[in-house]
Amino acid sequence: MANGSVPSPTPETAPFWEGTKAHELRMQQCNGCGKFYFYPRSHCRYCNSSDVEWKTISGKGTLASFVINNRPTPPFDKDTPIVVALIQLDEGPRMMSNIVGVEPKPENLPLDAPVEVEFVERGDQVLPVFHFVGK
Repeated sequence: MANGSVPSPTPETAPFWEGTKAHELRMQQCNGCGKFYFYPRSHCRYCNSSDVEWKTISGKGTLASFVINNRPTPPFDKDTPIVVALIQLDEGPRMMSNIVGVEPKPENLPLDAPVEVEFVERGDQVLPVFHFVGK
């Protein structure tokens, strides 16, 4: 991260970050085996094919796991806990993000509950975060 709080795109991740700026969640899909994967890389993690392309995905999934971080993290102040979440996307991959729009207490974070992506501006970047569907 460039300044400790905003990711810096690399050649491999640039299409992902271009997607977030357009409020789209983009993942790579292998044209060889058809699987989506994340994190971005030049070859499919399943079959090692280099025939991969970026596609916009639904941005829907479920909460697979989480931790409530009470340690201060820029740009948040010391009294703002952050929910660091592992999201199981409907298309198959898992990604780490944050859960927003809910008080950060374990009883408010049911595993396997449906979530959906939303986008927040952070400096020069737009980050994907998730909220519970129907809450």
